[in-house]
Amino acid sequence: MWQFSLTREEIVPANLSRQLVNYTAGALVTFEGWVRNHNAGCQVTGLEYHIYESLALKEGQRILAEARERFDLCGAVACHRWGYLALGEVAVWVGTTAIHRGSAFVATRFIINQIKNRLPIWKKEFYVDQPAQWVLCCNSNGMAQLLGTAQSP
Repeated sequence: MWQFSLTREEIVPANLSRQLVNYTAGALVTFEGWVRNHNAGCQVTGLEYHIYESLALKEGQRILAEARERFDLCGAVACHRWGYLALGEVAVWVGTTAIHRGSAFVATRFIINQIKNRLPIWKKEFYVDQPAQWVLCCNSNGMAQLLGTAQSP
């Protein structure tokens, strides 16, 4: 199974893990990114993700294809949530299977790092004692490359 998806619904890790069941695999490694109650010294009450959906889906599939080429994997699934998320909810989930655990660990780390760096995803953080703020989740170099534009200052 090789699948990247976006959802407005709750991410259920057990459902995603089941998609990766493969009797040739000896390891499943997962990563769950949760909404935490703080960031950069501020008390966070929730997040709102906005996604350039068609581009994010295309780039997410590209990331999984790169992982497939680079690592000895049996499968990979990744899902990113969008819309409003409360504290403790799963914002992003990545899972990989491999014959041996080493490949699965390295590939899972690669995939989540690439998602954070390359996908056109923005988040709005809501705070206890100050106005909400938009935070660009995709680095500006990666975004410029995806959109085919020069990096802005």
